[in-house]
Amino acid sequence: MKKIYYLESCDTCKRIIKEIDLPQAFIKQNIKTEGITEEELEELYNLAGSYEALFSRRAQRYREQNLKDKELLDEDYKNLILEHYTFLKRPVIVNNDEIFIGNSKKTVAAAKAAIHSNT
Repeated sequence: MKKIYYLESCDTCKRIIKEIDLPQAFIKQNIKTEGITEEELEELYNLAGSYEALFSRRAQRYREQNLKDKELLDEDYKNLILEHYTFLKRPVIVNNDEIFIGNSKKTVAAAKAAIHSNT
């Protein structure tokens, strides 16, 4: 599967999509208009190894709900991501059996290299 989970209104996501120059074969899923399903989240979990790796601590709701003061289990991260799209760290890029999570320069460079290595 070749897919990117992103937020269309996010300038960082737009910049990364442009920088990586995603091939047409990639499915783009705007998580605000097309929420992530439990099945999709399970697929991401299987690639990432944990729900915590997919979880964004930068979400406003993270602060609003005082989640930093709580001890969260992997199941809690899963439920929060399913509850609201902003809890998914963005973008999440799936390139067959590889996953790239977030917007760090290192992650974006690795995703770009992996995507364009076979073209």
